[in-house]
Amino acid sequence: MSQVLQEAGTRLLNALGRHSDIIMAAYINGSVSERDYSAKTLEQLAQLGVLWRPDPQSDLRLKSAVRSLLEGSLQDERNRTINANIGAALAGLKTLAAHYKESLHFGRYTEASSYMGELTEHVYQLSESLSNSVRVVFSRINNEFGYVASVDAKIRENELAQGQVTELLAQLECFRFDELSDIAGSNRELRHLLVVALQQRFSKAAQELSVAQARLLDLMGRFREFQGKTRLLKGFLLHMEQHPDFTPGNYAGLSQVPSLFNQAQGMLKPASADVNRVEHEADYQQIVASLTHVHRRKQQDDDAHKAAQDIDVSEQSRVALDKDPLQKAVDDFFCDVIDSGQPMSALSYYAGKDLTFDQEVWLYQVIGGYQSLDDTNKAFFALDTHGEPDKVFDGNFYINDITVGLR
Repeated sequence: MSQVLQEAGTRLLNALGRHSDIIMAAYINGSVSERDYSAKTLEQLAQLGVLWRPDPQSDLRLKSAVRSLLEGSLQDERNRTINANIGAALAGLKTLAAHYKESLHFGRYTEASSYMGELTEHVYQLSESLSNSVRVVFSRINNEFGYVASVDAKIRENELAQGQVTELLAQLECFRFDELSDIAGSNRELRHLLVVALQQRFSKAAQELSVAQARLLDLMGRFREFQGKTRLLKGFLLHMEQHPDFTPGNYAGLSQVPSLFNQAQGMLKPASADVNRVEHEADYQQIVASLTHVHRRKQQDDDAHKAAQDIDVSEQSRVALDKDPLQKAVDDFFCDVIDSGQPMSALSYYAGKDLTFDQEVWLYQVIGGYQSLDDTNKAFFALDTHGEPDKVFDGNFYINDITVGLR
């Protein structure tokens, strides 16, 4: 049987070599011009299964198997399709694996070797089919569907490719490697074919198809943009043909510019306070005035107070340098923080001690007391401010309370 197949294959390959001009003419033109070649030669190629006639009135054409061979060898991606029938191929693999295991079980080793060869061929054909399908997709993406002329045709080809990639990804879900592992069992050759080889090809194909799908979506967006611009230009040209006396108006002089022409981004950035601008001085004064009440003594109009006073140059009594009550309260506050060892809020301490100072002055004094410490003593304390940013002017933060603790 193998000898007969070898002789038939040799005759076929010799015919392909002798009549390569006829085969390539049929591949490029789609059919064979019977007037340019002898009828005997064409009949011989038809008997060998290279050419065929779809119906009595049609011209001779290449068989699909020969065309697929040329497309794969020449890497001609124009007419190649993606083979997404993975489910049927996997079913055939499982059947061949069952035949192989049965032959081994009953000791028919010659038959088992034949099944193993056929199974190996099917596995590698499936792997090659996946590789070819991915290569076809990337070939179309890389030339941006350059084998079609119009943008609409590119969009249709892109949609077709997206559908094929989606179908191929869905077919990849047919792989059940746990099931294939159970079928392979402890047989090393079956495990290498059904698990190792297929899983490597599966992982690579799934990753490449995901990248291809993303690039197809990106290309579709570009094609849609080109299509929109082309339609806009064609519409303008058609309008000019129908209204040759049309002249555009002065859109720049309109108070309400149409959205078609108003494509520029805003030039003014969001407003924010700038302490270096004199124009904002009045706003700053209002902010400061809302922070605290500044008590000023009423001016006296009495001229007697404005008159020069006599200076007493007699010896003055010594002045006792007592601490200010506010400063003493701040020192007590820091001492209580040290004694308790816990963080303490300035306003909580203020309320607990019934202090009579202005709350804002008290907070300023606590901050000043912390800042006046030398670096050695300051390292023992941690000061944290609590507040909220200004709702109108950026960069301003209002302090509502202060927490002082030990590091």
